[in-house]
Amino acid sequence: MDYRTQSPDIIREFLFYHETIKGHSQKTIDEYFLDLRMFFRYMKIHKNIVARDTPFEEISIMDIDLNFVKSVTVTDVYEYLAFLSRDRPKRQNSRNTDYGLSPNSRARKIVVIRSYFKYLTLKSTTNKLDENPVADLDSPKLRKSLPRFLSLDESIKLLDGVDGKFRERDFCILTIFLNCGLRISEIAGLDLTDLRVDHIRVLGKGNKERIVYINDACVDAINDYLLIRKGISGIENRALFLSSRRTRISTSTIHSLVKKHLLAAGLDSSIYSSHKLRHTAATLMLKSGVDVRTLQELLGHEHLNTTQIYTHIENSSLRDAANRSPLSSYKKD
Repeated sequence: MDYRTQSPDIIREFLFYHETIKGHSQKTIDEYFLDLRMFFRYMKIHKNIVARDTPFEEISIMDIDLNFVKSVTVTDVYEYLAFLSRDRPKRQNSRNTDYGLSPNSRARKIVVIRSYFKYLTLKSTTNKLDENPVADLDSPKLRKSLPRFLSLDESIKLLDGVDGKFRERDFCILTIFLNCGLRISEIAGLDLTDLRVDHIRVLGKGNKERIVYINDACVDAINDYLLIRKGISGIENRALFLSSRRTRISTSTIHSLVKKHLLAAGLDSSIYSSHKLRHTAATLMLKSGVDVRTLQELLGHEHLNTTQIYTHIENSSLRDAANRSPLSSYKKD
């Protein structure tokens, strides 16, 4: 899939901007392209440009131009959201599938549509809109769900149970997960040159670098692993973590080793995952008194809203403060 050859100029310009100026990853750009392609395929049906019985996946968007984009109204977008809610298959290429995307999925698509029209209104120099038709577009109401995480005792149980041929490597990865809250892609992308005495250099989303300080547990785990690592002549010599084939460890391999050690520790690997270890790190740090803005920096969240999902945690100091109120035992006669 190459958006450079499969999208018209008015879409390609937007995707170029996010890839080269905003620094978004190729995966993110591909998702933007797919979302916009779906949107404009529906718009061509909705505006009777193609017949309604045309197979959806066969509709070309190469003829989309500025005039067509200008014809889109906020009402058209709400029609599209209704289509996603009622008629869009949840799983493509499946004979047995339910219809209707979840509010979370629809909300993500709205983000792309908003970003696209905002770009054409404010940033574009060649394909410019005078007004943003979706400036007041509402998002579906989302149910706030709390992230799953391991308790402190479960985290210790997970670490205590690490064993096997790659014991030092796996223990080091799990220790960094649980103490630093890195993303799985960030752990896979670590190089030997990213290690410092008291911190590691992390390349996060959008190629943004940040410094993550490491505690004694991480230092010890890294040093123990490096004793093993220095004896391995890797095909990718820069990579910190290597696979059994001496190449940089992949995210899928990390997923697998996390599942393996969760099972070995007697924890439900269908509930917990490598991403839940990131949630665990964030939750345990917040419970220990780390403030939410510091946690935002540590996790590499661009927006504070993303971090605030962790503020569901029972804060024992706040509970203690409530109990210490002089009126805490007052009862009306």
